[in-house]
Amino acid sequence: MLRPVGNIFDSKDYPDLLVGLSEPDDAAIWRLDAKRALVVTTDFFTPVVDDPYDYGSIAAANSISDIYAMGGQPFLALNIAALIPDLPPEFNAEILRGGAEKAREAGVVIAGGHTIQDKEPKYGLVVLGFVDPKKMLTKGGARAGDALVLTKPLGFGVTTTALKQDKASPTDLAEVVRWMKKLNKNASTLALEFSLRSATDITGFSLLGHGSEMAAASGVKFMFFVETLPFVSGARKYAEMCTFPGGMYDNQQHFGPQVRFGPEISEETRNLLFDPQTSGGLLLAVPRKKLTDFLKRAEELEQAAWVVGEVAAGKGIEVL
Repeated sequence: MLRPVGNIFDSKDYPDLLVGLSEPDDAAIWRLDAKRALVVTTDFFTPVVDDPYDYGSIAAANSISDIYAMGGQPFLALNIAALIPDLPPEFNAEILRGGAEKAREAGVVIAGGHTIQDKEPKYGLVVLGFVDPKKMLTKGGARAGDALVLTKPLGFGVTTTALKQDKASPTDLAEVVRWMKKLNKNASTLALEFSLRSATDITGFSLLGHGSEMAAASGVKFMFFVETLPFVSGARKYAEMCTFPGGMYDNQQHFGPQVRFGPEISEETRNLLFDPQTSGGLLLAVPRKKLTDFLKRAEELEQAAWVVGEVAAGKGIEVL
């Protein structure tokens, strides 16, 4: 479906378009001058939780995350919203308030937007940021020998789908909501402080989907080690209940041929690694010589960071 757009806009005709349709990255980047480029992204989705304020906050954090994944500093946003006219006005207002307060936390001004009426809520943001073209993060900068670091746990999709099926406990849900509302600001700051070059955020294509894109763009192989992967408390319980969203099966079908699993890895674990995430963490490629200092600095910033694998020569993904 997207191919005709790429045929119309040939990247060779736009030399200031540093990242566009020809790259699998998280946002577009347009060079303004030698020291500054504009980062532009948009995202929106239907509710993943019942509370309207939390939904708005999560949607905003998720939208802003793409700017952080490129190493940018977000500063301006527009709302995109489809709202249910039959609901009490305060319900819709809470969605927008949740988004606005999360944007303000990120240092972002919401300066307008567009709304329509719909039978199901949809909310997100168009977000603009600035980045130094020489310091931007892309999916294509990982090198053999790098460590793979993840900054949020996994298991959001299987837990929020359990909520939709009335199977999720309030404690498990609260844990997932807390993570989804957390900005990736400190994680991006860390990446820039240590002059990293390769990153992505883990969202709808899952750890293995986004990892596959990052490995392919870098021309390397990613190796993940199951015993080091972090999961939210209820993830395995809900995996055994098979409360996965439909996107998990889509991810398996599309990215599965690029992934090789060790024979001892259970079906539930395999499914969890294809689980779509909402407002997930950053996956960073960290040179080994910087890893100790990187993890120490992460602890100082109270930024979660798990070493979940390594980059090797080859192609595709191995899960061991």
